[in-house]
Amino acid sequence: MALQVGDIVEGKVTGIKPFGAFVSLPEGKTGLVHISEVSYEFVQDLSAVLEDGQTVTVKVLSIAPDGKIALSIKRTQPAPERGSRSQQGGGARPAHRPKREEKPRVWQPKPAAPQGEMSFEDMMARYKSRSEEKIADLKRVTENHRGGYSRRRG
Repeated sequence: MALQVGDIVEGKVTGIKPFGAFVSLPEGKTGLVHISEVSYEFVQDLSAVLEDGQTVTVKVLSIAPDGKIALSIKRTQPAPERGSRSQQGGGARPAHRPKREEKPRVWQPKPAAPQGEMSFEDMMARYKSRSEEKIADLKRVTENHRGGYSRRRG
C-alpha cells in the first residue's frame, strides 16, 4: 500500500532538528513534521515535546515529486475550542471591544462622494488645480527646511 495524501499512519521519530522532526514511516520512507505542525500550542523547543524513538501518529499533508513527505501530528488530534485562549494565558477579550457579528462580512466599495453633474473636463480641471496647490505647498515646505535662497547669511 503506497502512502497517499490524507493517510494517517504511525511512525517513529528518527531525528529532531530546530525546524522539525524526521519520522520513519512504513515501507522504509521518511517524512518531516515541521515545528508548526507538532501541536496547536506554541512549541519553542521540539526536544521538550518529542524524543528520538518515540512512536507518533501522523497525517500525510503532501508528497512532493522529489519524494519529500510533509507530515502533521497536530492534525491527527481534535482542534482546541476557540474560546480556550483565555485558559492558555492569551487573555480575554477587552471589555471595550464589541463582539463581532456572526454573519460573514463582505467587502463593499465606498459610495462615491456627491459630485453633482460634473463633466470629465470639470473633474480634470479640479484635479489639476488641487494638484498644483499641493505641489506649491510641498515646494514651500521643502525650501524652508533647506534654508531656501531667500535667507541671507551674514
